[in-house]
Amino acid sequence: MDDWSGDVAQVAGWDAELGELLRQVGDVFPRADLRRRAKACVRGLLGPVSRKNGWQLAEYAGWRRPDGQQHLLDRAKWDVDELRDRVRRYALDGLADSAGGVLVIDETGFAKKGKTSVGVARQFTGSLGGVFPCQIGVCAAWATTRGATLVDRALSVSLG
Repeated sequence: MDDWSGDVAQVAGWDAELGELLRQVGDVFPRADLRRRAKACVRGLLGPVSRKNGWQLAEYAGWRRPDGQQHLLDRAKWDVDELRDRVRRYALDGLADSAGGVLVIDETGFAKKGKTSVGVARQFTGSLGGVFPCQIGVCAAWATTRGATLVDRALSVSLG
């Protein structure tokens, strides 16, 4: 019989850490219903939801319709830049390392079947191993000996 107690404790720690992060950024959302929807959205995106769309995320949260999620992402008033800055600070603080870190840049291809997505063309991508209809994306990550995190489009934060 396997002993899963260490794994269970680690997952419980991750859940507690996520709860703390959500508490720290909660006041970015000025109303309690928006905070509740934002927490449910993040948990759904990180959870075992097969497709990450409004209907599936609402169902995962126990809601009958996606109207609340759609309102949060489309019409609700909250400061997206403030949320980004706080999450970035949280990630960089967690990755703080006396030995420093490195900025990792990676270009990758995302396979696409249709022609309605922006930037889709038959082009070479090493991640797919040839020429395919795809989009090419460039990702940036900050990596230290403690872990790595994706970096946002604005690289104005001091990383060192």
